[in-house]
Amino acid sequence: MFWADELAAGLSGPQVVNDSKTPSGTVHVGSLRGVVLHDAIARALRDHGLPTEFRYGVDDLDPMDAQALLTPDAVDRYMGVPLANVPAPEGSSAPSYARHFVGELFMGTFEGLGITPVIYWMSELYTNGTMDPYIRTALDHADVIRDLYWSVSKVAKEPDWLPLSVICEQCGKVGTTFATDWNGSTVAYVCKPDLVTWAKGCGYRGRVLPTSGRVKLPFNVDWAAKWTLFDITVEGCGKDLATAGGSRDRSDAISRAVFQREPPLNVAYEFLNIGGRKMSTSKGTGATAHGIADLLPPELLRFLFLRHKPRRAIEFDPEGDTIPGLFDEFDRIADAVAGRPTRGELPADPKAILRQSLVDPDADVVAEAGRFRPPFRHLALLAQVPGVDVAARMAAEKGTPLDAREQAILDERIRVARAWLESFAPDRYRVVVQESLPAGIAGLTDAQRLMLGALASAAEGATPDSGAAWQDLIFGMSQTYGVSSGDAFGAVYLAFLDRSNGPRAGWLLASLDRDFVLRRLRDAAGDVPLRTPSELAEASAEDDR
Repeated sequence: MFWADELAAGLSGPQVVNDSKTPSGTVHVGSLRGVVLHDAIARALRDHGLPTEFRYGVDDLDPMDAQALLTPDAVDRYMGVPLANVPAPEGSSAPSYARHFVGELFMGTFEGLGITPVIYWMSELYTNGTMDPYIRTALDHADVIRDLYWSVSKVAKEPDWLPLSVICEQCGKVGTTFATDWNGSTVAYVCKPDLVTWAKGCGYRGRVLPTSGRVKLPFNVDWAAKWTLFDITVEGCGKDLATAGGSRDRSDAISRAVFQREPPLNVAYEFLNIGGRKMSTSKGTGATAHGIADLLPPELLRFLFLRHKPRRAIEFDPEGDTIPGLFDEFDRIADAVAGRPTRGELPADPKAILRQSLVDPDADVVAEAGRFRPPFRHLALLAQVPGVDVAARMAAEKGTPLDAREQAILDERIRVARAWLESFAPDRYRVVVQESLPAGIAGLTDAQRLMLGALASAAEGATPDSGAAWQDLIFGMSQTYGVSSGDAFGAVYLAFLDRSNGPRAGWLLASLDRDFVLRRLRDAAGDVPLRTPSELAEASAEDDR
């Protein structure tokens, strides 16, 4: 059973699924994992007949605490200021830094992915007074919260510390203030120059009513308060927050002890990494969510996050083999659902994975699985070969004309292939087929030449009609004639590309005109006489004698 269905099967009654984001800079593609996972949970709950709402919040009263995309002169001015009050980068029409990076760019990807949560902004909930009762409750239980920070996480708070950050009336910073002395009506605070290392307070001292957007709760208390406010029943988090004694444990304890509410079900998930390194929004590292959403078809982006269980880390490198491999794996899952033969071990429930990957939750999964989907690597090659009628070639490979949906899939994959080739593809995927026989073939051994000639003869009889068929034929000829696979494929690359490596050789040959391929193979074989394996063995034995 698919992991989200297992979760849904254990719940009952109305459900509220929640996810949120601090908009501290350009949002990387890894941040979409939480969004897609929570959407999958909401879909599974609805599939099990449970009334379900999916909410997505933006923690835009959090302070700017990193220098991502800030000019040097703006660092002193805005570090520590609520993100809702930091201006958007130059050229943006958004009213704030937060609205630009999350409201326009990040959440702009949701609709295309079939994700339509109820959006809320914490700056609005604090300003309109919605959070006021939770602020008062937290202040009235400050001693309990201090004790929980220590007992759960061994985080010591000063005896006069209050679970509150005031927005300084003088400099507008929230990350540099220390609140004390709750008298049931107001709190005192000081904007400390040295409270944190990443921002400098102005030294102002004051006293305020802790209401209507003048203050915000610290993250753990704010998190627990939201669970009560929205009656949230399911909310996962990244593994960094879910460690024992970590942030999630603190919030769980605060929820129970202060707000008298059992915390939501936690679905902890691993990171999406590039080169083994976790991406960071605040440091501006990693492929952007909106950039990758523009590149990949939405069902492929959903599939990226859903094909593995949440606890498995995902390696994603758009400049490596990840994108071609992602298309290959998606097509393999679709083949399995459609009843076509597949290679390798399949996940427990490929149909559920494909269903959750599709943008339309009500789509006919089996019908979608049965669509003709051209291999991505093959299209990446065809896109580089002049004069190829790709649509006609694909219709020939399918055996019947493409329907409207299949034509749309083809058009989208061609677009992705060209964009990927232009911006991300490793050099080995870029090809320039040599118009004439490369001089480098003079370095081929007789065995390699013999294998190329035999490959031409075998292809003339077997008529391979796909990259996979060509690939199998090359492997077969290399084994038949005792040529290592590396030498066999190297000979093919040299004959066509004048280099020793390249994209999958089978797909390279399938992308080219058949008559041209056969001529080039025979020309590369030269005058080495074509012999059967038995004749070759006899000749070898004669040489040994």
